[in-house]
Amino acid sequence: MEYFFIAAVALIVSGLTLFSGFGLGTLLMPAMAIYFPIEIAITATAVVHLTNNIFKVALFGKHRQNRILLKFGLPAMALAFVGAWILTQLSGLEPLYSYSWLGKEMTVEAVKLVVSVLIFGFAMLDLLPRFRELKFASKYLPLGGAISGLMGGISGHQGALRSAFLANAGLTKEQFIGTGVTIACLVDVARLVIYSSHTAGMKIENIPLIVTGCIAAFLGAFIGKRLVEKVTMEQIQKLVAVMLIILSIGLGSGVI
Repeated sequence: MEYFFIAAVALIVSGLTLFSGFGLGTLLMPAMAIYFPIEIAITATAVVHLTNNIFKVALFGKHRQNRILLKFGLPAMALAFVGAWILTQLSGLEPLYSYSWLGKEMTVEAVKLVVSVLIFGFAMLDLLPRFRELKFASKYLPLGGAISGLMGGISGHQGALRSAFLANAGLTKEQFIGTGVTIACLVDVARLVIYSSHTAGMKIENIPLIVTGCIAAFLGAFIGKRLVEKVTMEQIQKLVAVMLIILSIGLGSGVI
């Protein structure tokens, strides 16, 4: 069942990421967190995210704008190292507290609490129309890259911020996609360098599940490339945001 679940999420979301504003990591990481410890879920998602973005770079990378990579991509990559390091430090902390609920012992961990707050925050922002229309002047690209990279390193949530800062960078649709996926690759490489020291907890039997996610994400990107019109699914985005809020509460409370 978990193979079907992970594959379905990876395929659908990967296809939509090209045009709709959905983030692959935003939905895939919580799905992974159902089956893995949170730090392993983030690492596994980063692997799928990177391989998927490499595929997208092969499709759209020729349209990237190097001036944006310098202004936005380099700060994003640098702060991704910092964010990933913060995650590894949080994962090594002792549980904050424990409590009993419905006869079960629930444990609240620092890393889950921080990640749940980030998921909750980004999901709430996604429910606000004003945030979805938020755009920043191009002079703030380095700051946007730093913030996006930091959030990407901690939890993988970087797409929404990146889009908001690149929206006024004077890019065509193809340049926006090509530049965005190239930046995402830089962030993924940076955070995986740090995460790699914690992948010892990833059991061999979990590898097929991750590979399944990678293949499904490839297929989703391949199908998505053939979409001509921009996919706009406001109602579905709101539903997903509500589901993410519920999941974030589960993570933060120790239920998940």
